[in-house]
Amino acid sequence: MPDTSAMPFAQFASAEIDTGETMLFTRWAGTGPPLLLLHGFPQTHLMWRDVAPLLASDFTVVCADLRGYGASGCPEPAPDHSTYAKRAMAKDLVGLMQKLGFAQFMVAGHDRGGRVAYRLALDHPAHATALALLDILPTKTVWDRIDERFALGYWPWTLLAQDAPFPERLLAAAPEAVIDQALGGWGSPASVFPEDVRKAYADALREPRHAHAICEEYRAAATLDRQHDQADEDSGRRIACPVLALWAAGGALDTWYADEGGPLALWRRWADDVRGGPVEGGHFFPEEAPGRTAGTLAHFFLNTQATPSA
Repeated sequence: MPDTSAMPFAQFASAEIDTGETMLFTRWAGTGPPLLLLHGFPQTHLMWRDVAPLLASDFTVVCADLRGYGASGCPEPAPDHSTYAKRAMAKDLVGLMQKLGFAQFMVAGHDRGGRVAYRLALDHPAHATALALLDILPTKTVWDRIDERFALGYWPWTLLAQDAPFPERLLAAAPEAVIDQALGGWGSPASVFPEDVRKAYADALREPRHAHAICEEYRAAATLDRQHDQADEDSGRRIACPVLALWAAGGALDTWYADEGGPLALWRRWADDVRGGPVEGGHFFPEEAPGRTAGTLAHFFLNTQATPSA
């Protein structure tokens, strides 16, 4: 039986690309300026299956599985979790884009991919020309404000950051349960996710090396990623390129941070040029409303003139 989850990418080239420290499974297609799309948890690059083809008429679209996720490599973790810090993952992607011939590019990231995307913009400002962040706030901002709503609603942050091998055993033993809870519990209807896509997401969690890598990524978020954010905050380092922030209307970002001015106000502590707003749909709105998501991203990226910092 054919892998129908890949059929929307039928016109995309694909390859396993060596970035130096690991290999990233990558698909790309289209013409125009380069645009890198990054996925979140518990997904893979397949989350962009309906968005990427729409964007490929205006951009050279690149979709990659993050290190440790999907079909990408799983480097041996370091004791301090640095192997799966967003800093290491961002470095991968700069190397990937350079291998494809793109020294400068735009980047959009959802969920965990958004965290890699803003770290890339901070650490590699000469490469990132514009940035779209989908349903996230900075990692330090989230940890500083965690309460019972967050701990119960977004359980991977605390559960997957527990010491090995406890969360790894849960992921590998019951990946379907994890997928059902995550995809069904964060505001998007189950019908958004075809069975073959759900299976692809579950299979990626089932593999022990990937389960360990994903948990290491969450451990890094609880430790090093927070420290890297803190160091940037202390030094006054900010995101240099224009930023588009989008979040689910009525969701956690839309309601929990209203007293602080909402996501735009919180992101403006990190960048000067921030625009955006809520969009209809749950946390997984790129999969729930791909046409609207693609249109919003295309409008931003096509109409943004950015001069990256050296």
